[in-house]
Amino acid sequence: MLMTDVNRKSFELARKELRSIVTKIDEYGVASRSMKLFRARCMLRPGGSKLRRRHLWILLILAWILGQFLRNYWHTAGNSKCLAELPSFTQKIFRPAEDCSICRDVQQVDRISSVDPAAFEERYAYSGRPVVITDAMQNWTATKVFSFSFFKSLYDGEDANCQFFPYKTEFKSLQDVFDMSTDRSLLEKGTKPWYVGWSNCDGEIGSVLRQHYKRPYFLPDTSESEKTDWIFMGSHGYGAPMHVYDVEHPSWQAQIKGEKLWTLEPPRECHYSCSRLEVVVYPGEIIVLDTNRWYHQTKIVSEEMSITIGAEYD
Repeated sequence: MLMTDVNRKSFELARKELRSIVTKIDEYGVASRSMKLFRARCMLRPGGSKLRRRHLWILLILAWILGQFLRNYWHTAGNSKCLAELPSFTQKIFRPAEDCSICRDVQQVDRISSVDPAAFEERYAYSGRPVVITDAMQNWTATKVFSFSFFKSLYDGEDANCQFFPYKTEFKSLQDVFDMSTDRSLLEKGTKPWYVGWSNCDGEIGSVLRQHYKRPYFLPDTSESEKTDWIFMGSHGYGAPMHVYDVEHPSWQAQIKGEKLWTLEPPRECHYSCSRLEVVVYPGEIIVLDTNRWYHQTKIVSEEMSITIGAEYD
């Protein structure tokens, strides 16, 4: 079927946008051989090609995906420690198939204490099996120090977060969070609820944070906890929607204050052989989870503010 004038104009607009995006990718140095192949196949000319409408839609979708990538990439390009995420639906489409042995015999999230690092390494550290350690914050001062006002003073005037997640709030940046009214920050009755997350990429701030928490004692002796801290904070009823990360390592998250319900779903290909899990993590506990393999969502179930800090480990 030959292209109509409308289709031709739409195609030209899509092609123009693609060329602009690819040019920007080249400028920022993130091009690769696969990108060059993409450019060779997608910069088609309509004349005599009998391009079908579905091909046009594919081009438009690819343009949008690349646009989302670049929007995140430009936001974090100044800091090599940061990751740019593609839209969640693309992660689901292009993720490799997972080995269902990580979840086939898991019927609940274990709760353990007094953990020997060698035993933890053998059963949990790299197996993909989720676990909660209930005595993980002994001698931490974070449970007494971390608060909204503490983080506000720590980040006052600083743009030290390399990635910011506003979730369902109106905030555009971490500074917007700390500019909210005192009543709202204290979760006063009648104020609007909120929940945000961010990663810290400032070495000096990281040093201050680590004065109040230690490397979790149960991690294998040969492992290292990443220096990039992840912090999540917010009010009752809010949390992160179901998602999966694209990171290199498993991670731990310490529940400093409040209570948070975690809902875990196995990889899509393991839907019929593995179970959906739920666990509440209480103050003083740490959940260890391979967030790159388990789909997960969180919801704050305590009336008091929830504060969580965590990191990856290798």
